Amino acid sequence: MATITESTALFSPSYLHPAITSRPEALSLSLRHRPGFQGLKVQSPLYSSLAPKVSRLPSTSTIVSQAHDTTALDIPTVTEATWQSLVLKANGPVLVEFWAPWCGPCRMIHPVVGELAQEYAGKLNCFRLSTDDSPSIVTQYGIRIVPTMMIFNKGEKQDTVIGAVPKTILTASIEKHL
Repeated sequence: MATITESTALFSPSYLHPAITSRPEALSLSLRHRPGFQGLKVQSPLYSSLAPKVSRLPSTSTIVSQAHDTTALDIPTVTEATWQSLVLKANGPVLVEFWAPWCGPCRMIHPVVGELAQEYAGKLNCFRLSTDDSPSIVTQYGIRIVPTMMIFNKGEKQDTVIGAVPKTILTASIEKHL
C-alpha cells in the first residue's frame, strides 16, 4: 500500500518551498510568504477550458442571484393515516405524486404537478405522498422509482406515470380519466 508521501507529488514553483515530513500521518506543507503572493490557484490543465471564468469583484459590490422563483403551489400531503379517506374513498379522480425529499427529479416535476392541480381544480384532487414517511403504501403499490404519479378513481388505481416527464404526458394521462 502506498503511503501519502509515496503517492503525492507536488509541483514547486519558485515561490513555494514545501516541507514534507517523512511520516505519512504527519503530512505538513509550509509556504513562505513572498511579496506579491496573493494565494494559490489550483487549476488542472486538462479541464481549464471547461472551468468557469471567475473575476474578482470590488469589495463594495453585491452578489445578485439570477435564479428564478420556482416555488410551486402547495399540494396537500397524504399520509398512511389519511390515505383511505383522501384517496381511496374520494368522489372523483385523484392524482398522487409519490416523491422523496432527496430526489432531484421529484423537485423538477413538483411545480408541474402544482400547475396541473390548479388547472384541474374541482375536477381532480392532487396529493403528495413522501415515500420515506409512508413505506407501507409504497410497498402496497409497488413503487420502486420516484417520482411516480398515480391516478386513482373510485378507490382503484387507473394509471401510472413514472419519472420527471413533460407536462403534456401528465395532461394526456389525466384527460383519459376525467
